[in-house]
Amino acid sequence: MDTIKQYVQTHKDRFINELIDILKIPSVSADSAYAQDVIDMANAVKESLLRAGCDVVELCETPGYPIVFGEKIIDPNLPTVLVYGHYDVQPPDPIELWDSPPFEPVIKTTEIHPEGAIFARGACDDKGQMYMHVKAFEYMIQTNTLPCNVKFMIEGEEEVGSKSLSWFVERNQDKLANDVILISDTGMISTQQPSITTGLRGLSYVEVEVTGPNRDLHSGLYGGAVANPINILAKMIASLHDENNHITIPGFYDKVEELSQAERAEMAKRPYSEDAYKKALDIAEVYGEAGYSTNERNSIRPTLDVNGIWGGYTGEGAKTVIASKAYAKISMRLVPHQDWEEITELFAQHFESIAPAGVKVKVTPHHGGQGYVTPIDSIGYQAANKAYTETFGVPAIPVRSGGSIPIVALFEKELKSKTILMGFGLDSDAIHSPNEHYGIFNYLKGIETIPLFYKYFVELSR
Repeated sequence: MDTIKQYVQTHKDRFINELIDILKIPSVSADSAYAQDVIDMANAVKESLLRAGCDVVELCETPGYPIVFGEKIIDPNLPTVLVYGHYDVQPPDPIELWDSPPFEPVIKTTEIHPEGAIFARGACDDKGQMYMHVKAFEYMIQTNTLPCNVKFMIEGEEEVGSKSLSWFVERNQDKLANDVILISDTGMISTQQPSITTGLRGLSYVEVEVTGPNRDLHSGLYGGAVANPINILAKMIASLHDENNHITIPGFYDKVEELSQAERAEMAKRPYSEDAYKKALDIAEVYGEAGYSTNERNSIRPTLDVNGIWGGYTGEGAKTVIASKAYAKISMRLVPHQDWEEITELFAQHFESIAPAGVKVKVTPHHGGQGYVTPIDSIGYQAANKAYTETFGVPAIPVRSGGSIPIVALFEKELKSKTILMGFGLDSDAIHSPNEHYGIFNYLKGIETIPLFYKYFVELSR
C-alpha cells in the first residue's frame, strides 16, 4: 500500500498532464465532423497501453470505430482480468453553458473537490476513469507486482450504443476470454464513502416524428383548421405519464421486478440528504413516481424521459407558422427483466395508436440494452470491496445505479463472466452536461485502488 501511494505521489503531475492531453482530443462519436478526432483518440490509447507495458496492442477494425485491444499474459494458468472502457465522449452542446471550453481542460478547486478537479468533456465519462486503469497497470509493471494476466478492450462507440462492440465481442470470444471484467464507468457515494455498483438499468432510445400538412402553413390562414404537429406531439408526450407519474404504455410494467421491503430497507441505509440533493440541483422539490423514494426512482424503477424536442421556427424574432413536422427524442431506462427490444415495440405500438387522424407518426429506434445485476457474494465483488476498504478505510456500500451500460449484459451472455463496476466518479461531476469534471483526488485514488483489486482477486481465486 505504501509503495503504490509513493508511486502515485511521485508521478502525480505526469499522470494529470497525460490525462489533460487526451482530454484535448474531441472524440465525439455521435458527430461525423469529429471522425478523425475519434481515430486520433484510439491511437492515443494504443500508444498509452504500449508505454504502460502491454506486450500486444492493436487497433481492431470494426464496422464503426476501432476497438483498442491490449494484453499482458504472464502465465496462462493465472486468472485473467479484462478491463473495459471507452474513449469516445458525449457532444459538448450547449457550448455557451460551459464556463471554459470543453476541450481545453482546466483545473479548478470546488467545494467538493478542494484538491482540484479537471473540467473538460470526457473528464469523468470515461477518459479519466479509463485512464486510471492504464496508470494502475503501469505501476504494476514498473514494480513487478502484476499478479495475473490482463487484457484491455477500449471502444469508441459507447456513447452511441456500442453496436460495433457487440459485433466484435461475438467474433472474438477466445481473444477476450477472461475470469472477470473490470469497468470504471460509474460513480461512488462520496470521496469518503466508496460504493460498488451492483445493478444497472437497461435502455431503450427512440426518435419520434409527427407529420401534419405537407408544408409549413401560415398560422393565421390555417390556424384552428389544421392539426398542428407540435401541439399534437406535446399532448401525446404528456399522455405517457398519469397523475402519479406512472408510465401509461400498456404492458410496460409487466416484467418489472418489485423488490421486497427488506431489500428496499437495505438500500435506504445509503447516506443521503434530500435537502442536499435539492440544493445541489437548485430545485424546490423532487418529482417522480408516487410511492417510491428519490433513490428508488432513479435506480430500481423504470422511467420515460424526453431528451430533446423541436419543430417549427426557433430562430430570433417571430415567424407565424404551423410546422409540417415535429420531433422528439425519448429514452426509457429499464430495470432487469424488461427486454429493451420488447419495450421499444410496445412504445411504438402505443405511440402510433394515440395519434389523432390528422397526423402521421413515425417511431425510429436508435439503440438500447438490457439491465444487469451482479451478486455481492462473488469473488470479484469481494476483491473490489477489500480494495476499497484498504484505500478508503471503510467498506464499500453496494448500490444500484440509474445509469445504463448496455454492454455489461452482453459480456455475461457472450463471455460467460461477471462484471465488477469500480466507479470513482461523483453524481456532481456533471457527466453528459456542461462543465463536466473529475476530481484529482478521485483520479489518483482510483490508481491506488485498482492494483489492490488484482491482488485480492488472485488471492481469493486460489
